[in-house]
Amino acid sequence: MKPTITIEYCPKCNWLLRSAYIAQELLTTFADDLKAVTLQPGEVGGAFHISIDDQIIFDRKTYGGFPEIKTVKQLVRDVVNPAKELGHSDTKPHTTD
Repeated sequence: MKPTITIEYCPKCNWLLRSAYIAQELLTTFADDLKAVTLQPGEVGGAFHISIDDQIIFDRKTYGGFPEIKTVKQLVRDVVNPAKELGHSDTKPHTTD
């Protein structure tokens, strides 16, 4: 069964647009891997969590801010499809010898 992602956001902080953007990116990247991405207004001020089937994979307060979208995609990928290539988001920094 495909997993469901829930993005819980603080409506008083006006984080709906940020949540919708993250949902759009996840639905585009993981179209074949997800059942749904839901947006859920939080009841606690300042809340911003991303969970997969009720398992929190990201918490803004613990992280100390908002993640870049590539970080969110990597966290989701690690749970829903660890073998999935994320393209340029997965490339390692070039080193000079």
